[in-house]
Amino acid sequence: AENLCLGDLPRRRGLVDREEMRRRARALLAETGTTLDVDGRLGALSIGSRQMVQIAAAVGGGAQVIVFDEPTSSLSQVEAERLYELIGRLKARGVTCIYVSHRMPEIFALCDTVSVLRDGAHVATRPTAGLTEAALVEMMIGRPLSEYFASPTKHGVGDEVLRAERVSAPGFDDVSLSLRAGEIVGVAGLMGAGRSELATALFGLEPLTGGAIYLRGTQVQVTGPQVAIRNGIGFVPEDRKRQGLVLSESCVHNTSLPTLDRLSRLTWVDRARERAQASVLFERLRVRTPGLDTVVAGLSGGNQQKVVLAKWLAAKPSILILDEPTRGVDVGAKAEIHALVAQLAEQGTAILVISSELPELLTLAERIVVLREGRLVGEMSRAEASQERLLRLMAGLG
Repeated sequence: AENLCLGDLPRRRGLVDREEMRRRARALLAETGTTLDVDGRLGALSIGSRQMVQIAAAVGGGAQVIVFDEPTSSLSQVEAERLYELIGRLKARGVTCIYVSHRMPEIFALCDTVSVLRDGAHVATRPTAGLTEAALVEMMIGRPLSEYFASPTKHGVGDEVLRAERVSAPGFDDVSLSLRAGEIVGVAGLMGAGRSELATALFGLEPLTGGAIYLRGTQVQVTGPQVAIRNGIGFVPEDRKRQGLVLSESCVHNTSLPTLDRLSRLTWVDRARERAQASVLFERLRVRTPGLDTVVAGLSGGNQQKVVLAKWLAAKPSILILDEPTRGVDVGAKAEIHALVAQLAEQGTAILVISSELPELLTLAERIVVLREGRLVGEMSRAEASQERLLRLMAGLG
């Protein structure tokens, strides 16, 4: 409530009128179709819920021009569609919307004109009517998208490397799943379904309240990230800025975080080996940075995400958990990340992918499990899955 009313705090007899502040906050959230405890702390919310609060604040301010910068990057399909309806209402009221996005369907569904930037320069402005997705993507990356994709080859999966049996923790309950070497398993669900909570629990960031985790057939108490890393588990979190990176440190130092024990001797880090490792990984991932010593906070979202991926490639995990791996990255970086994930699976890495983008899961995953309200409600193969079937499961419609 305090965040939503910060620009215009209601007062009564010289003091903040907290009841009126709560009333206004609920009304602003209702405008976006969101229900949250207005007395809760913003920092305790998931990144998707924080995004909805930001949107509610922008819409409720009465502005005539609103800039939406990647507004659906952490929202599920259902929440995103609510936002599209809201933007339609704003447009009907005469509000101008500037919509920054890398998601092609959104651009064509919402925008009248589209302007393309590449490498900090204006490329073109075109009406969306008559423009094809392929032409737009080519303007964005400077070449056909097909050149970015490494054609995935069919490969067999190996032995089971991770099994979670009836695991529970705050946010989810009684969830069972397994991962095999070389397999990509997707996790779908609406915001608040427990997807990110499951990921953090498997990596040891949150303690389990029930169930057991087996790694290569042996039960393991994953009591913290150190234990997870020692057992070959890597984790790319949803919120890279808060959990995936040390923003005030350099690219090279961020890349070496999980492998400092391998790069050091008698507690002294071998800086030459550290830089050599980062240089090889940055070239492989096409990280665009002025130099290895550049502070990571100054990079674009896509390049920050590649730095997070680079540190886990350095660690060479046998199990990799990816929570929203392409959140807020451009279409070229997204294609490169998809190709990298497919390549890692071909090399035998077991990968768990959590994504709000159903096309991403349908592209990458051999199997998809669905969570709803903290419980596993379905599992299907890629051949069985479709956006409609997944959405129905996610929403509890069948």
